[in-house]
Amino acid sequence: MGSFPIPLTSISRPMPTPPESGPRWYALPLLVLGATGFAAGWLLLALSLDRTCSWLALLAALDMVLLLRLSRWPADASRMLLALASTAGVIALANGLIAGGQMGKSLGMRPWEAALKIGPDYAWLLVQLATDRVDIALYAASLALAAWLGAVSGRRPTPSTH
Repeated sequence: MGSFPIPLTSISRPMPTPPESGPRWYALPLLVLGATGFAAGWLLLALSLDRTCSWLALLAALDMVLLLRLSRWPADASRMLLALASTAGVIALANGLIAGGQMGKSLGMRPWEAALKIGPDYAWLLVQLATDRVDIALYAASLALAAWLGAVSGRRPTPSTH
């Protein structure tokens, strides 16, 4: 058997291609679907417990950041803004649906039907009447959590397997 002209140790491995750093196309539909689903779950829990369940806003913030991270949205200011906006959207949608659901209970309607019938002004009035200082503090904390985790999550590279 002959020897190789180039030692095997000097053969270099091909460089792995860096992961795509741009936004993924499926991230925004995933975020909308996740936010809508979370708001629907929040509505069901709030109507079954007959409470606003504002503590769920913190979980919504974690969920929105997780969805952005799983869709590999770049860890920059856009991730922070999307996490913040989607968390605020979940809070607004859930509170509007809860207000409609409370009215719908007394009128024999489904929550989404009642939310569309009562209109945004009456829903806003009902949300203001049902919201106290603890709820506002939890909503503010969830927005701060979404902004902070959206800005810092995913900045550290994963450890190498070599």
